[in-house]
Amino acid sequence: MSWRLSRLQTLSCLLNRNTSQSLLTSSSWYSTRKVGEVIEDVRRIRNIGISAHIDSGKTTLTERLLFYTGRVAEMHEVRGKDQVGAKMDFMELERQRGITIQSAATYVMWKDHNINIIDTPGHVDFTVEVERALRVLDGAVLVLCAVGGVQSQSYTVNRQMKRYNVPCLAFINKLDRQGSNPNRVLHQLRSKLHHNAAFLNIPIGLEANQKGIIDLVQEKAIYFDEPQGIVLREEEIPSDMRAEAKDRRQEMIEMVSNVDEELGEMFLEEKTPSPEEITAAIRRTTNDRTFTPVLVGTALKNKGVQPLLDAVISFLPNPSEVPNICLDNSEGAEKSKKISLNPARSTDAAFVGLAFKLEAGKFGQLTYVRVYQGGIKKGDTIINTRTQKKTRVQRLVRMNADEMEDVLEVYAGDICALFGIDCSSGDTFVTKGNMHLSMESMYIADPVISMSIKPVKKSDVDNFSKGIARFTKEDPTFRVHWDDESKETIASGMGELHLDIYAQRLEREFNSKCVLGKPKVAFRESLVSPCEFDYLHKKQTGGQGQYARVIGVVEPLPVEENTKLEFSNETVGTNVPRQFVPAIKAGFTKACLKGGLSGHKVTGLKYRLVDGANHAVDSSDLAFQLASEMSMRDVFDMGQWQILEPVMTVEINAPEEYRDQVLENITKRSAIIQGTDSVEGHFTVFCEAPLNEMFGYATELRSLTQGKGEFTMEYSRYCPALPETQEKLIQEYQEALEAQHQKKKKN
Repeated sequence: MSWRLSRLQTLSCLLNRNTSQSLLTSSSWYSTRKVGEVIEDVRRIRNIGISAHIDSGKTTLTERLLFYTGRVAEMHEVRGKDQVGAKMDFMELERQRGITIQSAATYVMWKDHNINIIDTPGHVDFTVEVERALRVLDGAVLVLCAVGGVQSQSYTVNRQMKRYNVPCLAFINKLDRQGSNPNRVLHQLRSKLHHNAAFLNIPIGLEANQKGIIDLVQEKAIYFDEPQGIVLREEEIPSDMRAEAKDRRQEMIEMVSNVDEELGEMFLEEKTPSPEEITAAIRRTTNDRTFTPVLVGTALKNKGVQPLLDAVISFLPNPSEVPNICLDNSEGAEKSKKISLNPARSTDAAFVGLAFKLEAGKFGQLTYVRVYQGGIKKGDTIINTRTQKKTRVQRLVRMNADEMEDVLEVYAGDICALFGIDCSSGDTFVTKGNMHLSMESMYIADPVISMSIKPVKKSDVDNFSKGIARFTKEDPTFRVHWDDESKETIASGMGELHLDIYAQRLEREFNSKCVLGKPKVAFRESLVSPCEFDYLHKKQTGGQGQYARVIGVVEPLPVEENTKLEFSNETVGTNVPRQFVPAIKAGFTKACLKGGLSGHKVTGLKYRLVDGANHAVDSSDLAFQLASEMSMRDVFDMGQWQILEPVMTVEINAPEEYRDQVLENITKRSAIIQGTDSVEGHFTVFCEAPLNEMFGYATELRSLTQGKGEFTMEYSRYCPALPETQEKLIQEYQEALEAQHQKKKKN
């Protein structure tokens, strides 16, 4: 407590020196709650995520949130000179690279409200961390850079929020940076991300002149005085900004009135709403995702953070205000019904929790769980609905980055962590008698890049295997398999950085130095036009025979679904008995693992089973599965096929003087330029390019721009590959098959 006392003494001196000014300090908002206690009132709980593009200041902002709420004694920077680093970037690799790799959870107390916070990575390669965080959160803070504005990863985060219907606040950070322009960022938020957004506060000065903010709801100016911006000084709005503040306040009221009936009626009747009425309207519309409040500040310079905490409490929903849906599988998975969960914070209701993140710590596997209904206590027995396995809760903790705080019980709305639980990410836990309940799983993107990986020393194979087993369990987008043809271990992920980070973690955490091979793109094969099939599988040469006939058509799916496979049983009568349909589907799925053009996976198909035939004695699951597989082989031979490749959305930023060289270079890589933007001597290129053409681009861009250029890239969709790419892949596959055939001949 000594650091808190010293901070309070400093504040006391300031108060004595200037008693005429209105001073608000965060010191009065520190919680006296003991470790192990949980809040029983669900209205005083908030679960939020901090999400943004790379280098927008998420981790720096979270560090300030921890400091002002009394969770850390002093602030540290992401790339600090003191070698300490930010609290939430506790992994050594994160501190060295200055990026967030894993999402980290913590909780803070502010004005007697418990705010659970998850700080997420900004790099697209670690997008699954954002995905699973937003799956379990009730609200989010979208951080935008005042200079960069809406960038490529901002689109991804926005899509993820929309997917899980997460209300959000926008925080425009880095007002102190040269070239900051919050008005332009607000315009981008409206035009690019299509948010009905308006300022709730505006800056007093920009860049080096940034002094504070104006609260448009309460109509007052707020200054953040030393030490370290703890003291909030309220004054009248500066005379030279009153006109702008009035216009912005009116604009905010109009934007909210357009989507809120109560405020809309007052607006039409030309009544002046009170700050309380405006706050209530903003809360309603934010929770409905029809309005996005925009706050401003600069986390690095300790300005605008406390109003953001106030906004989280005032405008984002508590767990009871968010509809949480669970699947009731009591009548089977195919007839599962959606039911609403009870958010009341008590142990009377049946416990339902979702394991959304796994992490191997010093004391074994740590399982992060969001409690959706009921509650659990230390010593309770919980059941995994997927494996039906019972586990006793030995230890129950709440996380503060890499630190753990033991608690005795948790309730609906809480985020906690458990030890010694054997499960996978996305598993549902319940108490006895509710094993038919399960939470809907989160969206997991397919990997887009593959590289061979192997330990440098053969003696490190055991450690290598342990590390791979752990990482694939923690991260569903990191996948590893053995390729029989190349006799290599293949690692697949979301990008070169993704795989490189795991190679480095294998060396650091498992003492197994690895070497990565040449990157391989996850190409796909798909049909161009429908192709009919009629295949009879018949084997009757002694003993029990095999008989199965399948008739139907394989047709391509729409372009937006070209990464999926669909199976449709359209048979009528008993020509194909119902019990054999799953075997036919299994045969179709198996055949699609390897296409006939280049040996890559087959996607974007719909297998329509129309008719067939069976034999009373010789038909079996195996017979129909083989018939289905061979029917696909016929389609491979008869159909017209094409190769699909992943296309990436690329955003390049560089000084204006290098524009021509950068545009010429990216065009050579088969990129389609969609637009450009210029700000303060820098330009940004927005384009789409095949992933296959983007390897090594980081090095090339640096050499073109003398190290001043940077780019971000994220997966967009699969498109037909360029003709020369298709020809090359087909030729390579044929040569590989020929070499394999010759090898078999020799043997």
